[in-house]
This record gives sequence, C-alpha cells and structure tokens, in this order.
Amino acid sequence: MQSTQKGKKTEFKTLEGVITRFKHGEKVGLSSKCAEMDREMISALGVSKAVINHVIFCHQEESNWPLSEGKALKQKFDDIFSATRYIKVLETLRVLRLKQAGIVKTCQTELKYLKQNKDKAQEIKELLSTKETQLASSKESVQRVESEIDPLENRMYDIDNSLSKVLKLDIDIKALDSRKKQMEDDNRELEEKMEQVFQGTDDQLQDMYQNHQRTVKEKERRLTECQRDLERAGRECQKMNRTKSELLVEQGRLQLEADRHTQSIKKRDTQVKSLASCLELEGYDRTPLSERQLQSFHRQVKERLDQDTEALNQTMHDMQQKEAQKQQSIDDLRDKKTGLERTIELKRDIQAKKQQELKNIKSDLQRLEGSSSRLQELEAELQKAERELDNAMQACTVDSLKAEVIELQKEKTELDQAQRKLDQEMELLNTHTAARTQMDMLKKTKMEKDEQVRKIKSRHNEELVSLLGHFPNKKELEDWIYSKSKEINSTRDRLNKMNKELASGEQKKSHFTAEVKRKEEQLASYEERLFNVCGSQDFESDLNKLEDELEKCSKQRAMLAGATAVYSQFISQLTEEGEPCCPVCQRVFPSEAELQDVINDMQSKLRLVPDKLKNTEHDLKRKERRRDEMMALKPIRLSIAELQEKELPELRNELQRVNRDIEKLKGDTEEQETLLCTLMSEEDTAKACLQDISLMDRYQLDLKDVERKIAQHAARLQGVDLSRTMQQVSQEKQETQHRLDTTCSKIELKRKLIQDQQDQIQALRSSVNEIRGEKLQISSNMQKRQQLEEQCVEFSTEIQTLHRDIRDAKEQVSPLAASLEKLQQEKQDLAERRRQKQEEGQEKINGIKEKVRNLTILEREITKYIEEGKDSYKEQKETELQEVDKQLHEAEKQREKINKDIGNIRQDIDTQKVQERWLQDNLTLRKRVEELKEVSRKREDLVKEMGNLKVLQLRNERREVERKLEDLKKNRSVALGRQKGYEDEILRFRKELSEDQYCRAEDLYRDQMIVMRTTELANKDLDIYYKALDQTIMKFHSMKMEEINKIIRDLWRSTYRGQDIEYVEIRSDVDENTSAGLKRRTYNYRVVMVKGDTALDMRGRCSAGQKVLASLIIRLALAETFCLNCGILALDEPTTNLDRENIESLAHALVEIIKSRSRQRNFQLLVITHDEDFVELLGRSNYVEHFYRIRKNQDQCSEITKCNINTLNSYLH
Repeated sequence: MQSTQKGKKTEFKTLEGVITRFKHGEKVGLSSKCAEMDREMISALGVSKAVINHVIFCHQEESNWPLSEGKALKQKFDDIFSATRYIKVLETLRVLRLKQAGIVKTCQTELKYLKQNKDKAQEIKELLSTKETQLASSKESVQRVESEIDPLENRMYDIDNSLSKVLKLDIDIKALDSRKKQMEDDNRELEEKMEQVFQGTDDQLQDMYQNHQRTVKEKERRLTECQRDLERAGRECQKMNRTKSELLVEQGRLQLEADRHTQSIKKRDTQVKSLASCLELEGYDRTPLSERQLQSFHRQVKERLDQDTEALNQTMHDMQQKEAQKQQSIDDLRDKKTGLERTIELKRDIQAKKQQELKNIKSDLQRLEGSSSRLQELEAELQKAERELDNAMQACTVDSLKAEVIELQKEKTELDQAQRKLDQEMELLNTHTAARTQMDMLKKTKMEKDEQVRKIKSRHNEELVSLLGHFPNKKELEDWIYSKSKEINSTRDRLNKMNKELASGEQKKSHFTAEVKRKEEQLASYEERLFNVCGSQDFESDLNKLEDELEKCSKQRAMLAGATAVYSQFISQLTEEGEPCCPVCQRVFPSEAELQDVINDMQSKLRLVPDKLKNTEHDLKRKERRRDEMMALKPIRLSIAELQEKELPELRNELQRVNRDIEKLKGDTEEQETLLCTLMSEEDTAKACLQDISLMDRYQLDLKDVERKIAQHAARLQGVDLSRTMQQVSQEKQETQHRLDTTCSKIELKRKLIQDQQDQIQALRSSVNEIRGEKLQISSNMQKRQQLEEQCVEFSTEIQTLHRDIRDAKEQVSPLAASLEKLQQEKQDLAERRRQKQEEGQEKINGIKEKVRNLTILEREITKYIEEGKDSYKEQKETELQEVDKQLHEAEKQREKINKDIGNIRQDIDTQKVQERWLQDNLTLRKRVEELKEVSRKREDLVKEMGNLKVLQLRNERREVERKLEDLKKNRSVALGRQKGYEDEILRFRKELSEDQYCRAEDLYRDQMIVMRTTELANKDLDIYYKALDQTIMKFHSMKMEEINKIIRDLWRSTYRGQDIEYVEIRSDVDENTSAGLKRRTYNYRVVMVKGDTALDMRGRCSAGQKVLASLIIRLALAETFCLNCGILALDEPTTNLDRENIESLAHALVEIIKSRSRQRNFQLLVITHDEDFVELLGRSNYVEHFYRIRKNQDQCSEITKCNINTLNSYLH
C-alpha cells in the first residue's frame, strides 16, 4: 500500500496484493497481477459484495442505512437480495417476447402477401405448363407439315433440274444452229475471198505450208544474224566514241595544265623582279631567270630580313629603358603625394569628431539655458496637479458607494432566501410531476398518432377517392385490389390472344416479304445477267443491232482476206511488166520514182493487212460469242416478263392485305395494352396505399389504447391540488433569478465605480511625483554648466590647429600632382612612339615574308609539273586520239553495209508473207469444214436427247407440286405464327416466374410460415419461463422477508425496553400498477414500527436511539439470513445514542446470538466501541475471553494490545 500527503489532500493506492491459501498442506499465493483481488475475496468469503458492504462491514456513518430514503433503501435491498440479476433476466425475457411478438405480427402481414404471391406463382406455373403442352403439339404439327414438304420440295427440285436441262438443251440446239449458219457463211466468205482454192490433199497442203515456213524461218535467221552483226558493230562504234571522248577530255586537261605552268613561270619572274627592285637588289631585270639566279635571290632576301629584324629589336630595347626611367620618377612622386593625402584625411576625421563633440556640448549648454524657464513651468504644473489631486479627494464618493454595496448585498441575501423557498416548492411539486408527465406524454403521443393518421389520409385521400369514390379501410381496399387483379388477368388474356394473332400475321408478312424479296432478287439477277450481256434492257434491239454488226464484220474480214492476193498481184504486175501501168485505171506512171512510191505504198498496206485481218477475226469471234450468249438468254427474258407482270404484283397485293390486318391488330393491341397499363397503374397505386392503410389501422388501435391510459391517469390525478403548476413556479423562480442577477450586476457596477475613483486618485498622485522628480533632475543639471563651457573652449582651439595643418598639407600636394601628370604624359608619348616604330618595322618584314611565301608556292608548282613529266604524257595522248579516229571511221562503213543487207532480207520476208496467208486460208477452210460437220452431229444428238424428255408432262406436274407445296407452307406459316405466340406467352410467364416475388414465392412462404410458427412456440415458452421465474423470485423474496422479519421481531422484543413499539419489520410493497405479463415486478421497501394493529414508517418518526437499535437489529437479521457461508459480523460503535437499558439489552441479545452460533465453525463477531461498560457486559458471558485495545504510544503511533477480559475492571477503576 502507499499513502501520499499532498497539501491537505491524502491519496491512497494499493501497489500489490497477494491472497494466500492452504491447499493440501501447502501455501498457494495469488497475486493482483494475475487476478482481481476484490472478486477473488468475494468468491472466497462466499457472500455477495452488497452483503459485505451493507451487512458484514458497515461504517458507523452509514450504519443507519435501513432508515434512509426510499430510493437508496430499495437499491441496497435489491443488491442484498441479488434481485438485479434476476430482474435483468426478466426484463430481457420481456423485451425479447415483445420483440418476437412484433416479429409474429410482421410475419402474419408478410404471410398474407406471400400467400398471394404463392397462389399467383402456382397459377402462372399451371398456365406455363398448358402453354408448353400447346407449344409441343404445335411443334409436332409443324414437323409433320415439314415432313410432307420435304419430299415435295425434292420432287420440285428434280422437276426444276429436268426443266432446266430441257431449257439448256434448247439453248444449246439454238446456239448450234446459229453457229452452224455462221460457220457456213464464214466458209463461203473465205472461199470468195481466196483467188483459188488448193485442190490437192491435206497432206500436200501441209507439206507446202511447212516448206514455206522453213524458207521464211531461214530468211528470218539471216535477218537475226545481220541484226546481231549490226548491234555488235554499233557497240564497237559506241566503245570507240567513248574512248575518243575520254581522250579528248584528257587532252584538254593536259593542255590546261601546260598553260597554267607557263603562267606560273611568268608570274614567278615578275614577282622576283618586283621584290628585287623593292629591296634594291641588282641582276634580276632580265627574264626568264635561271635556277642559280633564283637561289642567289633567296639567299640575299634572307640576309636582308635578318638585318631588318635585328635593327628593330635594338630600337625597341632602347625605348623600353627610357620608359622604365620615367616610371620610376612617377612612382616616387605618387608615394609622396599619397602620404600627404593620407595625413589630410586622418586630420579631417579627428576634426569631424571634435566638431561633433563640440556640437553636443553646445546643445547641452543651450538646453541648460532653457532649464530655468522649464523649471518655472514644472513649478506651475506641480501646483496644478496638486490642486487636481485635492479636488479628486474631495469629490471621492467611495464611502457612500460602499454603503450602497452593503444594502445591495442585503437585498441579494433576501432574494437568495426566496430562491431557496421556490426550490423547496419545486421539489414538493416534483412528487406529483411523474403522473402529470406521463399524462402529458400520453397526450403528446395521442397528438402524434392523430397527426400520422391525418398525414396518411391527406397523402392518399385524393388517389383512393378517385379510385373507390370514398376513403376505404384496409378490408375494403384489399377487396378492391382483388377485383382489380381479376380484371387485369382477363385483359391480359385478351391481349395474349391478340398477340398470337399478331404473331401469326407477322409470320405471314415475313413469309410474303421473303417471297417478294426472293422474286425481286431473282428478277434483279436475271436483269443483271441480261444487262451484263446486252449492255441495256432492250434485248430485241440489242440483238438486231448485234446481227448487223456481225454482218458488217464478216464483210470486212472477207475484204481483208482478198486484199492480200489483190495487192500481191498488183505488185507483181508493176514489177514484172516492161512498161508498168496502174492495174485499176491503166494509167502509165510518168517516172520511175512515182512508180516506186506506188509500189512502196502497196507493200506497206500489204504488211498491215495480216494484223488488220487478225483483229477483224478476233472482233468477229467476240461478237459471235456475244450473239450466242444473247440467244441463250431468251428463256430468262420470258421469266423476267412473267415475274414483272404476274408473280410480283400478286405477292405485293397479298403483302398489303396482311399489312392492313397487322395494323388493325396493332391498334387493338395498343388499346388493350393502354387499358392494361391503366388497370395495373391503379392496382399499383392501391397496393402502394395498402401498407399505409394497414399502418393507419394500427395507429387507430394505438389511439384507442392511449385514450384509455389517459382516462386512467386522469382518474389518478383527481383530488390533487395543483393550482400552482411547475411552469408557474419555474417562471417565478426565473423572475427571482433575474432580480438576483440585476442586483449582482449593480453590486459589480458600484464596485467598479469605487475602483475607478481609486485608480484616478492614484494616477494623480503618480503625476505629482513625476513632476517633482523632473524638477529635481533639472536642478542637478544646472550645476554642470561651468564644466561644459570649459570643454567647449578647449575643443574650439584643437579644431583650429587641425584646420591649419590640413591647409599646409594641401599646399604641398598641388605642385606634386602637376609634376606627376607631366611625367605620365611623357611616358605615354614614349610608349606611343615605340609602338609606331614596332608596327612599321614589323609590317615591312611581314610584307617581305609574304612575297617570299607566294614566290615559294609558285616555284613548288613549277617544280612539281616538271618532275611529273606532263609534256611527254600530253604528246602520247594526242597520238592515241588519232589512232581511235581511224578505227571509228572503218566501223561506221561496216555498219552501213549491214543495214543495207537487212533491208533486202526484210523485203523478201514481206513477199513470202502473202504466200503464207494464202496457205493459212486454205488450212483454215479445211479446218472449218471439219468443225461444221462436228456441229451438225452434236445438234442431231441434242435433238434426240430432248425428244426423250417429256416436257409438257413435267410442266403440268410442276404446277401441281407447286400448288400442294404452297398450301403446306401456308399451313406451316399459320402453325409457326401460333407457335410464336405460345413461345412469347411462355417467355412472359417464365419472366414473371423469374421475378423476385414469384421465383421463390413458395420457399419464402414456407420459410416465413416456419419462422412465424417457431417464433410463436418460442414466445409461449418465454411466457412460461417468465411467469415461472417471476413466481420463483416472488416466493424466494417472500420466504426471505418472512425469515428476516421473524428474526427482527425476536431481536427487537428481546432488546428494546420501551413500551411504545411492540416490534419493527421490513415491508416490501409490490407496485400494483404493473403486472407480470407486461412489465417487471418492482418492490418498494420501508421499515415500520408496529403497536397493536397500527404500523407507521420509522423514518422521521423515531428517536436516534431507536434508529440505531433498529438498524443494528436489521443488520443482525440480514447477517443471520444471508451469511451462512461467511459467519463474520462487524459492529462499529453499536451503542451510539442508546440509553443504558437498551445497551444492556443489546449486550444480552448479542450474547444470545453468540450462544446460538457458537457451534458454527466459521462464526466471528467483531465489535468496535468506546463503551467499556458494553464490553464488560459482553465479557460476563463465557464466550468472550480477550479483547484488543488500540491507543497512541509516545511516538503518537497506534498500538494494538491483546488484553484479557478479566483485566477490564482494573482499567475501569
């Protein structure tokens, strides 16, 4: 333990505690660091903390707690009975049961809606199952129709293949007819174009053509060799020309270098002559100069440069010595001048300091001269300040203000007393405030409930009145919502039916649209094919135009085929006849040149004829292919006409009819959807209001309950005088407090005025003292004036002496400055002359060196040209150039000869081409005759194959199959539309079932039902437990109270010697305003004294001795009842306020208790007292042998002494 004294305050704290026990003969210690000491001690003693504090160990100051006021007494008894734990259990059970009752109500409300959701989900599942069955049957019907459609489509495909094969055969036959006719015409035109037809066999014609080809190839080979020789000769000429060009360039470069070499020699001699004349050197006037002259010139120039450089250096050295002498004189004068200037500056500083001190002394003297006047002013100010101080002292009202403060304090005391009286009155009124407060709270709750009901009505009045015509209760609203749900379901069924019809119409529309699109695509593909072939949509005109172009092209080909023979014959006539004439007009040519021009013109045209013929034949074949393609497109042309005039208009009319039906269905669907949205909106509005209506019904039930409680409280408050309400007393108290605050403020104001007056007087006194101090200071300064005047004269003399010294130093500095400036100017002139001479000499030397450097460069170039032997190399290149010119002339001659041979060979080849064309025409004719026979044979085979196919029977069968297929497809479209409607409804039902309110509706309903049932069962069990625990507590309490009161009665009767009280007992009254089912049971404890049949509260009605005795007896009874495990009892000064008879009775009672508990092993009675007679009475029994005496020793420390009870008499005497 540690106890600390801090001023008047003592602090106590436990540092560490140890509990030591004996277990199995061994000591076992438990430290406070490992456990909580208080809890361990309570556990070890075997009683509660309340019993230890209020029964076993109770201080003298708190020993009368059984007669304390009701709230504190109730708290202590509750702690002793350990009722708090069980009361908390009861409260927890009650709160839990109320909470679970609320959960049950909430579950019942939610179950109602969950049941609706479950029924609705079940209904949707049944509808979904029905629709899935209908969908499955619809799919089976569609599969059945498709199984019938597949063989018909296969048959239609076979028929279309057969008809397309027939159409193809027809097109092929027509194409073969056209080709056969064209081939016959071509053969006829080719025979007419040819001069004569070869009459030999095919082999002879082929041999003749091959021999001709060999001759032409031989000539072409010779032509190729000549061209190669020509190219070779051209390459030689190009090579020689390049060599010649290179030699010419090289010759020009060498000539330019030779000219530059001559110029360099001339320039060198000129420069040598010029430099020699400049340096006055003789023997260099005549050019060209020899090598010996040049070497002599260089040697003389070098010697001259060395002489000039040495003379310049000597001149510069002399002038630098003169400059050094001048600089020495300048330095001496500058040092002397600097010393004088430093002396002047030092004396000036001393003079300035002396002048400043003199100025300060003069200012002090001037100040002292005005001190006499200041002294008079201070005298006047002092008199004025003293007068102000006297006036303030006379005007001071401090005594009267203090008297007023005393009066105000008396008034404040009276107000404090009135305030305390009002506090007592408020405390008195507080005893009746609880009931009134509950009454006010109930009225406030009633107003809040009314306001909530009004808000709910105002929030939903307009909506519900517009829906139902009046404001309904909960049952009416639920019935209306149920009827509206049925109407919504019927409207939804009508809408589903319309959606099915609309889906069927959409299916038909999509089918017709697809057919129209397919037909239009087919038409577009036909038209595209027609356009790609024809180039326009006018098929007949394009075909006729093409026939005309074919005829023109055939004539053009025949003309070109005959032109070869005609031109060949004309050329042979013109070349073979002695006197040639024009083969057409028989005109004789006047000259050979004109004849040659005509022949050349015919030959050139003859050369162009094969190419033109080839192009014409290619164009003719292209046009024939186009004509065949157009003939093949005639059936497509018929299909286009049928599509444009019949099939597409019929499909478009059907599509328009279906579109009109769909638009009408959409309008009806939109009306039903609008109606459904309106109904659902009304239903949602009503459902949104339903919760508030349920809440409003609950509020109305609560209002009835609140009104009943208000009536009960009003009945309780009858007969109570409450003329002065808490508000009135509180208002009066506030007014008294306001007056009290005003009085306090006045007191503070008066005190502040007293303080201000005292501060003013103190400030005036301080001002008087300050003026007196300043007056004394000025009087002291007047005595220092003579000393300051002497210092002023001394400083003036020193300043004049310094002024003379400065003037003399300045007179010595002026001539020195003039001399120094003159010497510096002379030094600058010497430096300038030295610099000019150095620049002139250096410039002359540099000029000579530059000329020598240029001359050296020229000599180096001349020497390099001679050493490289450029003259002999130039003569060699001129010889090579002449040889190349000769070779180039011979190559040009050879190339002209080869060109002439090539022209002759080409003329022979052109002549052979005409013969080759005739042979080719004969071969082409023989080949076409064979092709014509092959075409005729193919046409007969196709006609025979087409006759085997039954075309008319196939077309009739196709129409029948197409009709059946159309009916089946129509049935399939209707079934698919119905199937689409089923799928949409199934999707909608599944979507509804996937919503939160339906997907787990059954599970939620079951779980909520389980929760509600289990909660109800748990609530019943809680009610049983609550009642059982409450009854047990009551029984325990009543048993203990009977036991305690019996002990109290016995002890009182055996102890108390008066006749005014028969006995005392503890009454525990149950609060009648509470019940076990609604709120926990509470007990109000009080100690009563009984005389006859009358029982009165002892509190406030008994004497001090009766009070002490009753408290002791109650503690003894409580100890007897609750301390079975801890037989310890401590009595602190038990005889206080007891008379002698009661002390003796108490001693006898304690002896009896000791006697009855002597057989108890753990019983201990501890008595703390100053009454030795009381101890002596206790010692007369055989149960007390020793006692402990506590007293102060010499050191004022407490000593505990164990004494024998028999020695007590010696102390007493």
